Amino acid sequence: MLLYFCAKSTVMTNQRFIKIVLLILFPYCLLAQTADKFIGKDSYEDLKKEFILQKSDNNKKTFISEIISKSYSRKNNLSLSRGFYLLSTLYKGNKAIQYLDSSIAYSTNQNDYNFPALSYSRKAYELRMQFKYSKALANYFKAEKYAKDNNEDLNFYIKRSIGVLRSEELGEVEEALLLYRECLSYIRKKDISSLKYSSDYHNLLFVIADAHKSLKNLDSASFYNKLGYKESIITNDKFYIPYFILNEGANEMLKKNYKASLDSINKALPQIILDKNFGNILASYFYLGKSYAGMSSEKKAIQNFIKVDSMYLLNKRITPEFISGYSYLIEYYKKTGDKENQLKFLNKFMSIDSILQRNYKHLNKVLVKEYDTPRLLAEKESLVQSLQNNESRYFIWILILIVGIGGLIGYQFYSKKQYQKRFEAIIRPTSVDFQPSGAIKKEDDFKQESKSQESRGIAIEVVEQLLEKLVYFERNKGYLENTITIQKVALQLNTNTKYLSNVINEHKGKTFVHYINDLRITHAVDQLQAQTKLRNYTMPFLAKEFGFNSAEAFAAAFYKKNKIKPTFFLKALENEKYS
Repeated sequence: MLLYFCAKSTVMTNQRFIKIVLLILFPYCLLAQTADKFIGKDSYEDLKKEFILQKSDNNKKTFISEIISKSYSRKNNLSLSRGFYLLSTLYKGNKAIQYLDSSIAYSTNQNDYNFPALSYSRKAYELRMQFKYSKALANYFKAEKYAKDNNEDLNFYIKRSIGVLRSEELGEVEEALLLYRECLSYIRKKDISSLKYSSDYHNLLFVIADAHKSLKNLDSASFYNKLGYKESIITNDKFYIPYFILNEGANEMLKKNYKASLDSINKALPQIILDKNFGNILASYFYLGKSYAGMSSEKKAIQNFIKVDSMYLLNKRITPEFISGYSYLIEYYKKTGDKENQLKFLNKFMSIDSILQRNYKHLNKVLVKEYDTPRLLAEKESLVQSLQNNESRYFIWILILIVGIGGLIGYQFYSKKQYQKRFEAIIRPTSVDFQPSGAIKKEDDFKQESKSQESRGIAIEVVEQLLEKLVYFERNKGYLENTITIQKVALQLNTNTKYLSNVINEHKGKTFVHYINDLRITHAVDQLQAQTKLRNYTMPFLAKEFGFNSAEAFAAAFYKKNKIKPTFFLKALENEKYS
């Protein structure tokens, strides 16, 4: 593991590091002849093109070391920043981050079109590859802050990257979908048939389709897969064509159209193998295995789940979405009496389990659904004992059963008590009087916050007007519109999204999405208490009634605010009615 050096925000703290880098790269500098014309030049693109034209990594180091050396001697910070960024692209992990930190330090106050936004974005990617998701998000947000002001196209790329991280790594798919929609609105204003934008457009359609697949919005997933396939054909984007076919094959599996799924995946797989895209090769084998399992073709299912394991061994990366193949293998070998293979895949599954529990905050939901950890531990112990000697097996199972049942009963009792306490904390007599959202602030607090916002470029008078308009917006329940966006609300309030977002963050203490969802849930709690007939409706109906697009989104927002599920809340309300 390489040591991590964090570059400071001033030039002084980088001088020692610069000297070390120059000593290491000095032999290459003797060969460089073309660097002079790129020092201090306005266009980063020209420097990048020249860098790419260098035939080997050694030539690239030679070229970029000359850029760094001369930029340092001429005290050209922006050229230094560009040089360190390009140097980072030749490395991965901590070494890349080391150079990116230097790039950031030299460009922080430059107000450049690309920097430091580009360096923060790449640093976020490297941190994501190290499973440091919180730090990755923090760097993406910093990148977004700079790109918003200087580079709309880069801001689009960063916003999409944040969405991918939240969807694929953190399980926040609905939140990611909101970002994707903003990106889609932006890129559709561009020439999406051009070489510059077509690939990004196709990638965005792919991640939108994939998000809908994860949310089980299967018709929406099919719509975007087919749209992406069609657009890729029109622009002859041969790269994305097989990925849309694969994604629709996975979607067909979820629809239980197993033959259609097999046809699509087998059609896409050869090109994906040629691309050496290990993650999607693994996904292909997984969905083939699931389709064969759905058709009760056990042997072919087993063959493909074993290939999933082979891809994991090759690449050492797997996401929670694809681990259920291991439970299928464990159950199959248990049923056939092959204890050695049962233990083999149980051990592998538990190893993956321990890794994923460190890296994925939403993993526990998957593990409980697929193969909960206490059961794995018990079964492993049982298998080891069985292979060595069958003694003590029954005792272990009885003990586990007793502990498991006792723990389950205790946990259920504890959970019920906690839910009841939370219910009692939120239930209150309904009132027809309107109360604006957010805590009531003292005058001094308000002035302090207004001064803070004025320092960000928002006049106090504008803040006061916006807060008054938000009160009117809340009183008229504008938040119940299920297609609401920050752009729409800003337009209604005759302001811009930046001002609106800042005022909500400062005075409501939350993001726009959180603010809207909290208003909806507060309204839902009041209405469900006041109107008993509402309690008879289904969750999808209630979700639409209170401004949400799906029952899942309503349930998630309700739990996030109140820490109880809406189903429990409704049941408790009915119990209160008869008590």
